[in-house]
Amino acid sequence: MPIYQAAPVEARSGLQSWKVTNLPQPPNAKGLSLLAVIGPGAIVLGASLGSGEWLLGPATFIKYGLGLLWLTSVAVFLQTVLNTELIRYTLYTGEPAVTGFMRTRPHATFWAWFYAGLYLLQTGWPAWAANAAGAIFFLLAGKLATRDDATSVYWIGCATFLICVVILVFSGKRIERTLEILNWIMIVLILGSLFVLCLLFAAPVHWFAAVVGLVGFDLNAGGFNFLPPDADWLLIGAFVAFSGSGGVGNLMVSNWARDKGFGMGQVVGFIPAAVGGQKVRLAHSGSVFKVSAPSLRSWRGWWRIVRYDQWGVFFIGALLGMMLPAILYTSALEPGKDIRGLGIAAELANSMAARGGAALTFTLAMMSVWVLLKTQLDLLEGMVRGITDILWSGSTRIRQWRGGDVRIIYYAVLAAAVVWGLIALRLTQPIVLLQLGANMAGFVMVVSALHILYINTKLLPKELQPPLWRRLALIFMAIFYGFFVYLWLMGGLVPDREKGFFFSLLRYFGVG
Repeated sequence: MPIYQAAPVEARSGLQSWKVTNLPQPPNAKGLSLLAVIGPGAIVLGASLGSGEWLLGPATFIKYGLGLLWLTSVAVFLQTVLNTELIRYTLYTGEPAVTGFMRTRPHATFWAWFYAGLYLLQTGWPAWAANAAGAIFFLLAGKLATRDDATSVYWIGCATFLICVVILVFSGKRIERTLEILNWIMIVLILGSLFVLCLLFAAPVHWFAAVVGLVGFDLNAGGFNFLPPDADWLLIGAFVAFSGSGGVGNLMVSNWARDKGFGMGQVVGFIPAAVGGQKVRLAHSGSVFKVSAPSLRSWRGWWRIVRYDQWGVFFIGALLGMMLPAILYTSALEPGKDIRGLGIAAELANSMAARGGAALTFTLAMMSVWVLLKTQLDLLEGMVRGITDILWSGSTRIRQWRGGDVRIIYYAVLAAAVVWGLIALRLTQPIVLLQLGANMAGFVMVVSALHILYINTKLLPKELQPPLWRRLALIFMAIFYGFFVYLWLMGGLVPDREKGFFFSLLRYFGVG
């Protein structure tokens, strides 16, 4: 009788098995030279600054107070753990984490459609370009946009969105490197400028309120106030999800780590730009290494770089990125105000006009434009990159199309995203698009936290698997974000048919 050999565990869902080769040596970078080695943390931090930190956070703090900063503390800590676990898989295999998800049952095709759908539902809306349009309108018209200005804001949003596309087409040899440079510039300039502005215009009490708010103490109320009564859970859920990066924004970090060349990412190739790049062979299946004393020494060197990249850049930067705008916004705008309109991106600039004059107003409006434009660029690129990697790993026919050049797939996906984005800009107000995408991010983090825990404990060698505290943190992350997903779907702990998003959907489709 013929002897049938079971497929390797990584190939049982339809993808090809891994190759085995040596783990490249990590760069021996110290001090400032580390800045040339790290990078994915800067990109994901830059992407986070324009969503939760610049828009949803301020909208939440103005309405409910700085005591809710504790949610940012928890969210950013959990997301940093998630990011490092996503990169852990990439260090070992050279594959993005979503490819690892596709290596689980029931089948690679199921997970390909599932995660591609999540990418589109969260970041398929060009909400950041649309909100940047409100700041550009303010610069051009000298006033906040209203409903009467919706058409003008739409066309400005279209132009802003297309600028992002042009940058991706002309990104030089390696798209990831271009994004990295742009985000380092943004992080230094934006966080530095915000720090100076807070020193100049924010009273010490606002600084103190932000610091104690990180642990849930509401200075105005004189006590701990972890969740506001009668809250707008769509806003709160969006704020929690986008404190830090959020959802597929976190998943993208492993794609960027692969293209940066972290660990086995050096072996499998990367996605080059259409103009200025050249055809690069991108492996559709990863390569792993045998665990030995030398490979474990190299692994620890790579893991040191990951810690600097995520805890040193993303974690600290995300906390500062939420705190500094919160201090400045709550110093400039009256408490309880709802700023969620077409002009939300220019609210700060408009409110600071009387205190800082025309020059400060212009500077703040330009900061809004730059932050939101860069965030749109990062998330558009990350979505296109993620879907491209899904298609590239999951379909032999697609890999063979047009001579196996991954750039063709990447820019075909980008073209489809552009067409949909221009349509989506017309659907509703920009801030509504942002809130819907953000709340979808909460669901993504529930699923991805459990999924990365599964593949890192089932597919990785025992010596490389996460320790117990990280496993518990991922489980808690799923519970934490699941709680807020429930709140915005149901409208509160007790289901509320008037406030729950789930019930709104039922009414929209004529059910219930």
